[in-house]
Amino acid sequence: MKVIVTGIDGTVKEIEGKAGWTLMEIIRDAGMPIKAECGGACACATCHVYIDDEWLDATGARSEEEEDMIDLALEVEDNSRLACQIEMSESLDGIRVKLARDAVL
Repeated sequence: MKVIVTGIDGTVKEIEGKAGWTLMEIIRDAGMPIKAECGGACACATCHVYIDDEWLDATGARSEEEEDMIDLALEVEDNSRLACQIEMSESLDGIRVKLARDAVL
């Protein structure tokens, strides 16, 4: 499974995803500069990403807990999500995301 990540500098990196892992874990373990300070507990907004519009429906809606945390992020858009709240599955193979400035190391 593939995850295509655009960095804040515009570079695009295709990384291997694993079913059951969150996008945050996949991005972090690929060595990309994502803060992910709470380690995936949905207790911060430091894994803020923008989901490509064509993938928004496939990722589902934000939970109430995620909504509360995303309110702490900067430059929130309609397609803003916390990468720790999106679990990779076959249905997300090829998903495109962009790292948000406030989530980058």
